[in-house]
Amino acid sequence: MTHKTAAFFVAPLALLLAAAAPAHAATCGNGPGGFGSWLASFKKQAAAQGISASSISAGLAGVSYDPRIIRLDRNQKSFKLSFEQFYARRVGTALIGRARARLKTHRATFDRVEKQFGVPREIVVAIWGLETNFGADTSGKFSILRSLATLAYDCRRSPFFTGQLLDALRIIDNAHMSPDELRGGWAGEIGQTQFLPTPYVKYAVDFDGDGKKDLIHSVPDILASTANFLKGHGWQAGQPWHPGTANYAVIKDWNRAEVYQRTISVMASKLAGH
Repeated sequence: MTHKTAAFFVAPLALLLAAAAPAHAATCGNGPGGFGSWLASFKKQAAAQGISASSISAGLAGVSYDPRIIRLDRNQKSFKLSFEQFYARRVGTALIGRARARLKTHRATFDRVEKQFGVPREIVVAIWGLETNFGADTSGKFSILRSLATLAYDCRRSPFFTGQLLDALRIIDNAHMSPDELRGGWAGEIGQTQFLPTPYVKYAVDFDGDGKKDLIHSVPDILASTANFLKGHGWQAGQPWHPGTANYAVIKDWNRAEVYQRTISVMASKLAGH
């Protein structure tokens, strides 16, 4: 029997079953209309994965669809620039100066980070500066939980952001951050080097020994977690990071935009005096 013939016979049965079965919540949507039913279904999914009822309730209480997030998701213009345009816009004398100042101020922490993770301080500080201007640009404007719920419901990248939302609830469940503390970038980025929740769960490090993985306030945790992410993606200690190298491919795992990868590489090389 051909696929076409099989479809001919199966389709009427599928239609009958669909008509007889109760309506189920849509797995995604392209507007606010079905968000409530989707959220109810997601809560059941989170519970089935072992996330506590208290964390689900606290994390998703009052969460609603945010159309601003969808507009921002569809309008990421900066990654359409050439490398030269992007670098000139993002890296200037002032940012390089602030990076050098951080390298001096946090020298002892960078020493520990390099020793434990094998990632050069210039790479870590370049990421720190490019992501949030060393924390100056983390206004906490957006509720991470609301942003992630909106993006998980939206059909464009629903599976990816559903995973991120589940891990945001796990962060709450593990008492590393409260729902009120989970404020950051519009796409759910946490802290001064902009970790999404899934890499947070996998790579965040308590490097100051206070029992929490704090990527918002703790510089040791921020730097160590960033280095641990790169190490976890295969960073080769003592090896170069220019285009074509294995370490440059690791930078790609940090950010998929080619202009961003090159900017990290070039800024780090400038700081290293290469």
